[in-house]
Amino acid sequence: MTLNWAIFGTGFISNKVIDGIQQSSGSALHSIVGRNPDALREFQEAHNIPHIATNVAATLANPEIDAVYIGMPNNVHHTMTIQASLAGKAVLSEKSLTTTMQDAHALIDQVRNTTFFVEGFMYLAHPIIARFMGILQDGRLGKLLSVNGFYHADIGAFVNPAGMGTLYNLGCYPVSLLQLTVQTMCGENAFEKRKMSGFGNLNGDGNICDAAVSACFEDGVLASLQSTDSYGTNFAFSVQGSEGELRFVTNPWQPVAGRGHLQWCPYEGQIEDIYVDDEFDAFYHQIKMVERHVKAEQLEADHPSPRLNDSLQVMAFLTDWEAEARNSQR
Repeated sequence: MTLNWAIFGTGFISNKVIDGIQQSSGSALHSIVGRNPDALREFQEAHNIPHIATNVAATLANPEIDAVYIGMPNNVHHTMTIQASLAGKAVLSEKSLTTTMQDAHALIDQVRNTTFFVEGFMYLAHPIIARFMGILQDGRLGKLLSVNGFYHADIGAFVNPAGMGTLYNLGCYPVSLLQLTVQTMCGENAFEKRKMSGFGNLNGDGNICDAAVSACFEDGVLASLQSTDSYGTNFAFSVQGSEGELRFVTNPWQPVAGRGHLQWCPYEGQIEDIYVDDEFDAFYHQIKMVERHVKAEQLEADHPSPRLNDSLQVMAFLTDWEAEARNSQR
């Protein structure tokens, strides 16, 4: 079975998803869909895409298309996903899930028990995350005590203001990895049992451009995250247990083809370098994940890729963080 894809949106990220599709023997590009005919033709020529389209409804009604990738701004993810689901298409929609909890619930209510859907946290499909989870589960960390992470990138001038700022463009990455960590070590619903306090700065569009949050989960597990799209190009993510620390040396949220690097740092003993070698990047592995689930007629992803409730938990944290950050400005 070959999965025929329609790509919705001509932003930068669509290029990366298209590369993953073209690397897979189980997928094929059918259409690129958008509003700007010139941009569509550029994509068509750059990636050898058979069809271009400006009519969303006609594209979704095409029986030749099996799956859609939604690379449009965050604020239309729910409407586009709902339309695609009603048309019976499998959906891969870019992170963040939406920009409000109301829209998030509308999206999930439509796709649940209807069509395959997964939020596009592509990094979660990469083998380095499976290795990370294995270490969290093998007992060496002992009791989970704290998690720390940040993601900084000077991209504010290039992102769509409708995307609602750094939390939904960049902060969603460390939040999703925090969710996976807490859930893996403390239980399925542990991430929802929390208190939090956040701060932030606003840009000229009224969106949050710099943000910090501290959270406390059950059993005293602490977390501290930061996100900014106004300066820097940097990242960090580490997990502290009673017996030592596990940290990423390479960027956990942008696994590239080649070597990924983790470090296990026991409080007593030698640091252990842990390498994960793979010839493909995270976007390829994300496409393979979608292919497997659609072929098996499954409606949501398996861990560690985000299941529907995982996406809702991450969105709840993001919207609470946003509210905290905005309140800090008053």
